[in-house]
Amino acid sequence: MTGPGADGPGTDGRPGTDGRKAKGERRRRAIVDAALRVVARDGVAGVSHRSVAREAGVPPASIAYYFSGIDDLLVATLLESAETLVVELESLRERVSGPDALPAAVARSLVRMVGEHRERTIAEYELYLLAARRPALRPAARRWIEVASGYVADRGDPAAVRALLAAVDGLLMQGLIADEAPSVAELEPVLRGLLTPLRG
Repeated sequence: MTGPGADGPGTDGRPGTDGRKAKGERRRRAIVDAALRVVARDGVAGVSHRSVAREAGVPPASIAYYFSGIDDLLVATLLESAETLVVELESLRERVSGPDALPAAVARSLVRMVGEHRERTIAEYELYLLAARRPALRPAARRWIEVASGYVADRGDPAAVRALLAAVDGLLMQGLIADEAPSVAELEPVLRGLLTPLRG
């Protein structure tokens, strides 16, 4: 299909721009994904134009083209993680048939985060904590809290929501540093107690 804005020529005879734009978006996304992998493997200290470019398979100049600096790249990585959280929360909402099933469903999600997706979770928390030292990252870090809060905000008072989110952060941190990852059976009763005030 060709036409204005498509890959073929537009009405003015010049090549369309949608194809180039899509390619640029794919490259930008690849760089962000690569930055998260570098943080997971080497920590934030390992993030540089060269290391991310190598991981993404792009020229180092591409990093400077899409991002004004390393902090800008880290902000984009945090925001991308927040959007991933949105998708996961929507998936959780679709899977849960009612409030009684929610504790087990959340427990399974947390177990995956400290097990199957352990490296990604470590990277996200390292970026999250880095925001305490780098103000430029704080709005992106707070986006995580806003996303999670929005998911449960209609279930109870703000204090109960805040307590739940703080507890989930604690459970994840404990799971990441434990010699053995927690099981669903261990987490479900804890989450049932935390969610009880939010069941309305």
